[in-house]
Amino acid sequence: MAELLPGQHAPDFTLPRDGGGVLSLSSVRDRSVVLFFYPKDDTQACTAESIAFSALLPEFEAAGCAVVGISPDPVRKHDRFVKKHDLTVTLLSDETHEVLELYGVWKEKKMYGRAYMGVERTTILLDREGKIVQIWEKVKVAGHAEAVLTAAKSL
Repeated sequence: MAELLPGQHAPDFTLPRDGGGVLSLSSVRDRSVVLFFYPKDDTQACTAESIAFSALLPEFEAAGCAVVGISPDPVRKHDRFVKKHDLTVTLLSDETHEVLELYGVWKEKKMYGRAYMGVERTTILLDREGKIVQIWEKVKVAGHAEAVLTAAKSL
């Protein structure tokens, strides 16, 4: 897949979600959308990021913006993660990595000299027409949800 860039339409997808059922990107096109791609439930940075987006969810909703997290974890793990941390954002499961690859966030990573495939923490803001407005790559969690909220409010 070619790299996604601001101004392009975000590819549609349908994935299983926390709490059961599925969510299609096209089903939330009546508002702007934050897609935050993260590596793994219940790790320190991913937990902090999910809690931060959940804490700001009322402000995102007031700005007409949906917030959706996507990781390769299975739905049952998302359900435990949501319950453990009282998360309010929607979490989608991409166990096949199809959407992660489509969005270019499934990448080779290195830890302790070992190469492996994983999710590069990335956030994408879409407008109401489904066009990419902004992309944050290699996200550092501290202050990130607030920066995304500021951008979402400007739409």
